[in-house]
Amino acid sequence: MADEKVLAITGGASGIGLAIAGAALAEGWRVAVADRDEAALERARGALDPARSTLTALDVTDEAAVEGWIAGAAGPGRLAGAVSAAGIAADVPALDTPVDLFRRILDVNVAGTFLLARAAGRAMRDSGEGGAILLIASVSGLRGAKGRAAYGASKAAVINLAQVMAIDCAPHGIRVNALCPGPVETPLVARVHTPEVRAQWLRHVPMRRYAAPEEITPTALFLLDGNKSGYLTGQAIAVDGGYAGAGLMPPSN
Repeated sequence: MADEKVLAITGGASGIGLAIAGAALAEGWRVAVADRDEAALERARGALDPARSTLTALDVTDEAAVEGWIAGAAGPGRLAGAVSAAGIAADVPALDTPVDLFRRILDVNVAGTFLLARAAGRAMRDSGEGGAILLIASVSGLRGAKGRAAYGASKAAVINLAQVMAIDCAPHGIRVNALCPGPVETPLVARVHTPEVRAQWLRHVPMRRYAAPEEITPTALFLLDGNKSGYLTGQAIAVDGGYAGAGLMPPSN
């Protein structure tokens, strides 16, 4: 249907992206999911309604591929929302971080996010109906975190990108916000967070636990819904168990 709302999600085959896709389907969106991990895409097929979702293998750093995917993502519907959830991470002390790793993280997390947001923004502008773009950042982009020289820098850039794009896109009826999760139980976190890293996070998160991906989705859907957040743009919203607002906390007794 030409008036059917479509949500495009990069990094949508697992973790927060997959949780947002499932929640969006439940709220009546049709979803277009892209991810570079083809095995994860195959697993996601069993979790998403095949009649109302499409899944595509995509490298978010490939400009032509991202633009081509967005051009066809809406199908007969209307691209009303886009989520950039694709990202990579590493916990490495700043003085030990190879420049190649630093560049790779910025390429995926910053350039990849920009390419998705730009392509989606152009499509929304050209439709004349606007929309909402949500960039998945991190509390590591709001505050320094041990071992996060590259990752933290990339997510701080994503937050600033959301603010700049919110200004540039507002005349076209497009809202752009950043969502900043704290520690979340995702496949990426499982690979990066060692027991020592997990212990450090748990000491500093007031709620003393990691979130489930599904705990991030209500805020994501709120930010995508123009009927509920139509005057909200250019913001960085932390969903983090109190981490960003608590300051440096001493370990529990």
